[in-house]
Amino acid sequence: MSVKSLEELAAGLPEGSVLAGLDLGTKTIGIAISDLGLSLATPRDVLRRTRFTKDAEKLLEILKAERVGGCIIGLPVNMDGSQGPRAQATRAFVRNLETKTDLDFAFWDERLSTVAAERALLEMDVSRKKRAQRIDAAAAAFILQGALDRLSSLSTGSSG
Repeated sequence: MSVKSLEELAAGLPEGSVLAGLDLGTKTIGIAISDLGLSLATPRDVLRRTRFTKDAEKLLEILKAERVGGCIIGLPVNMDGSQGPRAQATRAFVRNLETKTDLDFAFWDERLSTVAAERALLEMDVSRKKRAQRIDAAAAAFILQGALDRLSSLSTGSSG
């Protein structure tokens, strides 16, 4: 439907729905889903990318099955804060996806989310092969958890 601020997205979330976190890579889309209380992000699927239309159909099918009411999209910002080709590609993906759904979207700075996900999987002693299969969903969970933590700090009135 539209891109909103994180606060606007959360305020307009339909009753009984959850948020999804998406990590858009060039070859895969990592997916994470929140709990109903919007406090915990859980890694879910990794969708192998093929063509936009097929990717969008499969992604929207997954989001509908999970009762997702809004999506937090990881925005790949450069370490200096600038936005390069990957950020532009992410924005283009969302612009195209908006035409196919009523879901609202919010962008979340995803700097270091993949590094954090890799570190967490290493600490859990996940094998190299399984890490490669799970890294994008884990990164999506870090993106979503960051947004959920921000919403929690806003609702309790503390600065975040």
